[in-house]
Amino acid sequence: MERLARDAGHGDPYARLELAHATAAALVEAGRGEFGRPTGHLVRLVDEVGLDTLAELWCDAAADSLPGALWALYLLQTWCGRQGETVAQAYRAGRRLAPVDEVIAGVIDDVDPKAVQQLAEEVLTGAYEGDFDVALERAAAFFRVVATGREQLGEDTELAARNLDTAQALQRAAAGWRAGTLH
Repeated sequence: MERLARDAGHGDPYARLELAHATAAALVEAGRGEFGRPTGHLVRLVDEVGLDTLAELWCDAAADSLPGALWALYLLQTWCGRQGETVAQAYRAGRRLAPVDEVIAGVIDDVDPKAVQQLAEEVLTGAYEGDFDVALERAAAFFRVVATGREQLGEDTELAARNLDTAQALQRAAAGWRAGTLH
């Protein structure tokens, strides 16, 4: 996968986009297909290949496409792992202002770094073992709560806006999955 990403960085944009979609589809098929293997290695993909490798493959894809949605899920996992306290603080600040999204996201009551890391792991596991659209909707709800919290805390409004954009893209991707049009 690392070699594919490295080679994609030097190719033409159309070929890069095709590779993004092909690798995302292969991962989803590997985890969700009828002969799907245990998905622990897919959930830990960032640990195995690195976030930079996934960025090379997927970050230029449309946010509401399959590679864009997977990119957001792996980015969420990395973000919650590396900046768990900051994420938890924003989530705590936003949860009372976004009660429906809080329920959909499904973070436990004691929102701490471990709880947001657990949510990210559950979402990725659900993407491979559960209902893919539900995993995307949980992630979207989480991003909306964090965005609301960032606004409440008076944090960087650009980051809050990016969180909301990500939430909207994940919501569209979930609808695309249900309609059979997510590629």
